[in-house]
Amino acid sequence: MSYVCNPININYRYQFNADPRKGGEIQICREAADPSMILFKGRYYIFASMTLGVWVSDDLTKWENHRLPDELPLYDYAPDVRVMGDYVYFCASKRDENCDRFRTKDILNGPYEKIPGNFPYWDPNLFIDDDGKVYFYWGCSNTEPIYGCELDPETMLPKGERVPMLEGHPTEYGYERVGEDNSIFPASQEEIEKGFQGFLAMQNTTEDQIPDDLKPLIKGMFSNMPYIEGAWVDKHNGKYYLQYAFAGTQFNTYGDGVYVSDSPLGPYKLAENNPYSYNPGGFLPGAGHGSTMEDKSGNLWHTATMRISVNHDFERRVGLWPAGFDKDGELFCNQRYGNWPFEINGAKQDPWKNPDWFLLSYGKKTSCSSALSENPSENVTDEDVQTLWRPASTGKDEWITVDLGKVYKVNAVQINFGDGKLDIPVPGEIRGTSQARFIDDKTYYSRWKMEGSVDGEEFFVLEDKSEATTDLTHDLVVMEEGREIRYIRVSNLEVPYGQIPALSGIRVFGKGEGELPKVPVFSVKRDSGIDMSVKIEDDDNAVGHVILWGSSPEKLYHSWMVLGEDAVGSAKRIGALVTGRDYYLRVDSFNESGITEGEVTKL
Repeated sequence: MSYVCNPININYRYQFNADPRKGGEIQICREAADPSMILFKGRYYIFASMTLGVWVSDDLTKWENHRLPDELPLYDYAPDVRVMGDYVYFCASKRDENCDRFRTKDILNGPYEKIPGNFPYWDPNLFIDDDGKVYFYWGCSNTEPIYGCELDPETMLPKGERVPMLEGHPTEYGYERVGEDNSIFPASQEEIEKGFQGFLAMQNTTEDQIPDDLKPLIKGMFSNMPYIEGAWVDKHNGKYYLQYAFAGTQFNTYGDGVYVSDSPLGPYKLAENNPYSYNPGGFLPGAGHGSTMEDKSGNLWHTATMRISVNHDFERRVGLWPAGFDKDGELFCNQRYGNWPFEINGAKQDPWKNPDWFLLSYGKKTSCSSALSENPSENVTDEDVQTLWRPASTGKDEWITVDLGKVYKVNAVQINFGDGKLDIPVPGEIRGTSQARFIDDKTYYSRWKMEGSVDGEEFFVLEDKSEATTDLTHDLVVMEEGREIRYIRVSNLEVPYGQIPALSGIRVFGKGEGELPKVPVFSVKRDSGIDMSVKIEDDDNAVGHVILWGSSPEKLYHSWMVLGEDAVGSAKRIGALVTGRDYYLRVDSFNESGITEGEVTKL
């Protein structure tokens, strides 16, 4: 069997971004986002923004990054890829230039045939219906809707006028609100106008000097309205499912919603199950702007963007989760334990299967050879991808150890590399049509050695990548039969550009032999049409909780993982409800030994 643990373990490319908001200051981070995933000629492919390539897999578990030809718009965001007949069609985003398409019968070797476009667009999505008709959707704005139109299948040019598909409703659909935990309401007209006038003053200009078509865009900067973006359409049992992203990629609540229609160009109605993809808690949150694909065994999978957003708002990764359609045709995605290892076995799978292994490392004690004051060793066990341990030097003799507190049967360890603030020269030419940058496609190495111990004195090797020729920043070491371990030590660290290494997490999974948590006791209150507060009574035997909610007791499709004292003793606000809808709620508890389900209550 094969296990994976989000995010997808691949060599994420370094980006050297020239930030216009900071006078062209270079901000460096790794990035991949906006994944389009397809099955083509028996292999799986993910095209993601700013990777300069395509990720390829035979089984959805092991991925390789292949460079694509420079003739493709690889510096443009949100690549869209669809299979039509013998061809794969590729395009990406430009706001101010006509966007061309490319097609090929061989993704890795080409050639790619250019199909000239005749209008600009952002966040494109191509959809081919059962009858051979071709439709196109696009949009990424907090002032305009997502649009759709039919295309001529030969020229790939629009047939007829564009049609509005959907737009944002953050005061009615709480999950669309921007900010951490969907915390920011749209601004009032007075606040927007104040911001606009401040902008004019800063630019030393007047309103009549601003082109009319730019005024809504500028005012949108001060509106706190969400960008509605990232369309992706699937068809199931004669229904069309238009998925879209909301809330902002730099926030933990970045996710995907879904509308449903009987026709590819609508009208579309908000589905009962919303948000469709929503992963705001745990180690690496976010699950927005993605795609949904059926694999060779008939399983549905959703891949989407996960956020780090420390060195740059667009410091992002790509995740993969099981999805499906229920008996009523509702599209769902299971992200209850979406940052833990799960199995992909190549057969038909239960998308709601609980994890085989549980989190053993949260809050456990650590020790190290050295640490920078702002990056202490305990950060590797706090289940927060935004915090780092960094030693004082680049020396191979630096090490860090996690003490699990007692001997456990350990089945998997995920080692996660981060990046401190890098200060190195740009190794290439800054360019690009959407945001000026350089993407470094040179091969680098991330190296390390991982050892285990029962007593903290004698260590045995679990994995030695001291001579690795790979740059895998979220590597998973799997011991399917389990090993008796108390201490995990990581050493021999080496990272790209000769920098001081940084680890955001050493995450240990297995199964303890202690008692399960108690059945959780909680209270819930609906604070508004779109907000609720959940307060969980303390249980010393619980490591964390998963708050589940949905439209019926059998459809608790939404989830939020909380760890430690979050939601225990003080209420956890969840602002992801839809006005006017009834909800059911359950709280489950988990610890190193397993999961205890709570009782369902009506909100």
